[in-house]
Amino acid sequence: MAKHNAFYAQSGGVTAVINASACGVIEACRRHPDQIGKVYAGHNGIIGALTEDLIDVSQESDEAIAALRHTPGGAFGSCRYKLKDIESHRAQYERLIEVFRAHDIRYFFYNGGGDSADTCLKVSQLSEKLGYPLTAIHVPKTVDNDLPITDNSPGFGSVAKYIATSTLEASLDIASMCATSTKVFVLEVMGRHAGWIAAAGALAGRGEGEPPHLVIFPEVAFNREAVMARVDEAVKNYGYCVIVVSEGARYEDGTFLADSGNTDAFGHRQLGGVAPTLAGMVKQDLGYKYHWAVADYLQRAARHLASRTDVEQAYAVGEKAVELAIEGKNSMMPAIKRVSDNPYSWTIEPAPLAEVANREKFMPREYIREDGFGITEACRQYLSPLIQGEDFPPFENGLPKVAHLKLARVERKLPEFKI
Repeated sequence: MAKHNAFYAQSGGVTAVINASACGVIEACRRHPDQIGKVYAGHNGIIGALTEDLIDVSQESDEAIAALRHTPGGAFGSCRYKLKDIESHRAQYERLIEVFRAHDIRYFFYNGGGDSADTCLKVSQLSEKLGYPLTAIHVPKTVDNDLPITDNSPGFGSVAKYIATSTLEASLDIASMCATSTKVFVLEVMGRHAGWIAAAGALAGRGEGEPPHLVIFPEVAFNREAVMARVDEAVKNYGYCVIVVSEGARYEDGTFLADSGNTDAFGHRQLGGVAPTLAGMVKQDLGYKYHWAVADYLQRAARHLASRTDVEQAYAVGEKAVELAIEGKNSMMPAIKRVSDNPYSWTIEPAPLAEVANREKFMPREYIREDGFGITEACRQYLSPLIQGEDFPPFENGLPKVAHLKLARVERKLPEFKI
């Protein structure tokens, strides 16, 4: 079998463990020198392929690649850039194939969420139409945990662990000061349409009166009167109230509490500011002193507190992506399948991209408490295994050590392409 080169790229918002998937892909490729020649990475995701801005990963040492496993961020640069439909933007897809042909790239590994799965599927379809043999495999990643089929999405377990821990620790702070200071604390977490991350905050407590006292999900229509009544009740009963709210919290008509009025490069409404919005309601309706915080990038960059389960799964899906490609599987995504809850065990099985792209997995109603303000035992049983275990990075001079790559560029062979 003739060997050909591989292309790997990262897409969308990064996670604490996306580089662990990169490590899995690259190390697996290096174990198959008879089938895979060089590995090229796209600088800034798919944009690197369109502009022929490629990184020669073969120039990175084994030690540097291994260090990716404990390095947050996107080592090769990520992007929010969605390829549109093939019919109206055919030139972009043809450009991708042109670049792949010029560099003898026959393996395409795209590491991202739902939009990336869609891109991977479209590239696979066009390569077939153009008669260019390309094996396209989507490597799952998203902190939102909204990819279908897979038990969970790599990146989510570490965010869940960070949010649950932060909720617990901040709650102790509020409880110790509530007699003379802050009565209400609001923590805003990511989650545009799905409340998985907000749900993870509920892992911080489980007994009566233990915070968080309210979890606000995108899946449950926001009712100001009901929320304020619950906040008031918590303060009167426990002395304080802790709220975890998803950035995607919305009213009955679908309007976001914190819609900025703008859209991002994927066409999604830009959100942010639901915590101060909600805190303002508390002040206006109840008069309680409050504090709020936005976890923002901290939640997805916290590799120092990553879930060991998440790290292992992120590496495994990267590794499995290469194995699927070597086996001749095409237009697939390595999906995590839960075998048992306790002890938690899992395997990885291929899922067709046609069943993944442009689909979202929301919180099932049986995971949300009947009153809409917390999680059920079934949800706790689902979430708990995903935050288990610690995988601390090595530290030096008191700070985590991270990978330092050469990021050597590949010589361009084609004319410039404007995007």
